[in-house]
Amino acid sequence: MATPADITAMRSAVALAARGLGSTSPNPVVGCVITDASGHPVGSGYHQRAGGPHAEIHALREAGVLARGGTAYVTLEPCNHTGRTGPCAQALIEAGISRVEYAVGDPNPQATGGADTLRAAGVEVRQGLLEDEAEAGNLAWLTSVRRGRPFVRWKYAATLDGRIAAADGTSRWISSAASRSDVHRLRAEADAVLVGGGTLRADDPHLAVRGIEEATQPLRVALDTRATVPPTARVLDDAAPTLLVVGEEADTRHLPGVEVLRLPLRDGRIGVHDLLDRLYARGVRSVLLEGGPTLAGSFVAADAVDQVVGYLAPVLLGAGPAALADAGIGTLTEALRLHVTETERIGPDLRVTAVPTTTPKGA
Repeated sequence: MATPADITAMRSAVALAARGLGSTSPNPVVGCVITDASGHPVGSGYHQRAGGPHAEIHALREAGVLARGGTAYVTLEPCNHTGRTGPCAQALIEAGISRVEYAVGDPNPQATGGADTLRAAGVEVRQGLLEDEAEAGNLAWLTSVRRGRPFVRWKYAATLDGRIAAADGTSRWISSAASRSDVHRLRAEADAVLVGGGTLRADDPHLAVRGIEEATQPLRVALDTRATVPPTARVLDDAAPTLLVVGEEADTRHLPGVEVLRLPLRDGRIGVHDLLDRLYARGVRSVLLEGGPTLAGSFVAADAVDQVVGYLAPVLLGAGPAALADAGIGTLTEALRLHVTETERIGPDLRVTAVPTTTPKGA
């Protein structure tokens, strides 16, 4: 039975883990708190970057000899393998930790087994403390491991009646400055930001993170099947890396120096899972989908949207394009149902976060 002290320590570990969002890929975000034999916190840490020490190592270094006989609270099962760093399970054993509380089991087959190693060494091990909170904080990485493709978060801004632009095409600005600032946080948490050709031509987006100190710039991924983007497009500047995704026959000679990924077209479009497979292979574990309604519809139809973040502005237009175009849904019984996980006021707007609870028909 978890004590209030156990819950407090694990909640601190969950908060620590969040500090690594956007900088640990392809590794998970992990937080760790260590208490001494009498239950006093003596060490804490989080995984700061891929290739660097894991959360447990940071916490053990801070705790020093006070870790002996103590408890480690970790948001993810301590790893059991040697990669660019050593196994954390063994480090905890060598430090003399007597008990380990971890929130979520590690689904990565290369790293799992830490709990068994700890138990075999006589360490008391329990799983599940604040599991839901830790799972939510590590949703992107956990989803990518379980589905074998990047986690996809679809972000859009719309009026209260669901329009992303007026009838004449004007769309700046539907959402508030506060909401637009919040989007930069989402970009900073993502490995890649993705838009389609329609958005490239209509908005000339920049897609880099602004206003967040020490943010790791995500990979800007621009889908442009015929490579019609001009070399002066803002997405092609040097503020962040860019990957231009085109059809196999596209002429890209006017874009020297731009990294290009060529993919086969399916019914005139780049296949959603073809793209996600290639991004996953290069280490991308989370994608922020910022494209327009057509691109969003193709991702929904492909069952490739894992979370929806909508910024709803207190504005009515009555006409204009909707946030989501054709997603292969023909009747209400085929609708993609969502579970709202959070609602929050962002300036005058309402941010709604939701996850799918059903699968689109045919996906």
